[in-house]
Amino acid sequence: MKINEIRELTDNEIRERELTEVENLTKLKLNHSITQLDNPHLISEAKRSVARLKTERRMRELKQQQNN
Repeated sequence: MKINEIRELTDNEIRERELTEVENLTKLKLNHSITQLDNPHLISEAKRSVARLKTERRMRELKQQQNN
């Protein structure tokens, strides 16, 4: 997921996507531990997506605190 796509989402959508991506990452890690994935790069891509979502969520929290 690209940062431009994330910035267009609402706060609730970001939380939902974050939960979905964490679930996806967990499943990928589990599948990879049992049998090799066809594309192990998917794990690192899922980690990056989670990090991007968390970063955007935190930036919005800080911006909201500054405005108060």
